[in-house]
Amino acid sequence: MTTSIRRLCLLLGLLVPLVAQPGFSQQQPSPASVGDLAMIKDAASEIAAGKLDHAEEELQFVLRSTPDEFHALNLLAIVRAQQKREEEAERLFQRVIASHPEYAGAHAGLGLLYVQLGESDLAVPQLHEALRFDPGRADVQAALTSIWRDQAHAAVAQGELEKALALMIEARKLSPSNPDVEYDFGMVALKMSLFSDAVDAFQQTLRSKPNDPQALYGLGRAQVSLAKFEDAHSTFDEYLKLRPEDPSGHYAQGMVLQALQRAADARQEFERSIQLQPQQTESYLQLGLIELDTGNPKEAVEDFARVLKRDSHHARALTGIGRAKFQEKDYVGAASLLANAVSDDPKLREAHYYLGLTDARLGRKEESEKELQIASELEHAEAEKQRNQMKIVNTDQVRVPAPPPSQ
Repeated sequence: MTTSIRRLCLLLGLLVPLVAQPGFSQQQPSPASVGDLAMIKDAASEIAAGKLDHAEEELQFVLRSTPDEFHALNLLAIVRAQQKREEEAERLFQRVIASHPEYAGAHAGLGLLYVQLGESDLAVPQLHEALRFDPGRADVQAALTSIWRDQAHAAVAQGELEKALALMIEARKLSPSNPDVEYDFGMVALKMSLFSDAVDAFQQTLRSKPNDPQALYGLGRAQVSLAKFEDAHSTFDEYLKLRPEDPSGHYAQGMVLQALQRAADARQEFERSIQLQPQQTESYLQLGLIELDTGNPKEAVEDFARVLKRDSHHARALTGIGRAKFQEKDYVGAASLLANAVSDDPKLREAHYYLGLTDARLGRKEESEKELQIASELEHAEAEKQRNQMKIVNTDQVRVPAPPPSQ
């Protein structure tokens, strides 16, 4: 919160140079005399320099002769905001807006004040109004982008992914070259299985921040989900150059190498992951699968047993041992393990498939057909989900509700 307020104070400070520019009063006619306008410009410079007391003296002098001079009132509101006298600042900004509703500076100041107060819902309409009357204001764009990113983070934490996506789409439109916005958009897209959009967003981030490890890791995850394993291998290679001691990076690279049918290289990555973080399960699981696929069921069972020691209901490890028992023609033992796996994870297609094969070996025709049918349906559902994941989000169909007009 302290950082946000500090950032907001800097944003408020950006209002000052805009007023101090030559011709600042051209947006709205000013009732002030030439001498008063000179004093207002001086006051703006004083605020920019942090000399709030001197600025206030000059502004009060102008307002004594011209009480409704809105540039002076707006600057005085900025002074009050920086003095943390927020209620007075709010009244002053509202007074300016009441008399000059198209003055962008007052809408921007009031919106940024609400940000300072943590009132994002009140801030957004005012900031929108400021951009409507002055679309090029970088301070307002930055504030709106920050609000939408914060709201998107909160929405993700609450599981409201569609809301988060809509917010990040708006932030992306407003700040199209912001690498942090692209990264946040990419993470939301990744969580929603919009993998092509995630790849695009992470690549945009990396154009501005080539060595950003988080963007590289996100890009690798999205590439894996799109079955672009060669690309993912290169991405995780770059990631591991930056973070060679990250066990999750070695695990991810192992998964990619496994998909590329480079079992020996994958084994090295999983073993390195275990060296860096011995208390884990997933790398042992993958080592077990490698042993199973290379015809070493006894070694596979040892690895799966390590997984089950930490999680006795790990469905994939139970399935792995069930497969080993199946290979060894211990069909009764395999059936028991695979039934437990199905019970722990009814959506694990592999468990249903091998249980169906095992039931067939045991002469349980009806049970076998049932399990194989479930496996087929799960496979079909997975394929359909993957097809949907390949669709690129249409940004014109997802929008943040328009803010209410400012009062």
